[in-house]
Amino acid sequence: MSETDSPYRQAFRLGISGRCPRCQSGHIFSGWLKLAPRCEVCGLDFSFADPADGPAFFAQFIGAVPAVVFALWIQFKYEAPLWVHLITTLPILLLPTLLLLRPIKGWLVCSQYLHRAEGGKLLNRIDE
Repeated sequence: MSETDSPYRQAFRLGISGRCPRCQSGHIFSGWLKLAPRCEVCGLDFSFADPADGPAFFAQFIGAVPAVVFALWIQFKYEAPLWVHLITTLPILLLPTLLLLRPIKGWLVCSQYLHRAEGGKLLNRIDE
């Protein structure tokens, strides 16, 4: 990591390219969305990674806003029937969502590694 490359930028850059956050050479995916068990170059175990529903939420949110705006516009402007929405609005919703899932998932996995994110832990505390 260079001095000007913050962990945020590095996580974004490595995540969208699907590269290992440790060696920056290996791949984090073994399929379209399936995480590899480990990096083929440095052997980093990706079992720490749990982006959960985060990628789906962000991708759907980013894809849904333009699709809803378009659907409302086409409905109010042309009073379009349902079949018109199915062939116009549905692709506008699905394409960005499906194309954004992998880079967003990679970004979240790399962010977890670079920021050493872990699940919540309960601390043993003695009350006085």
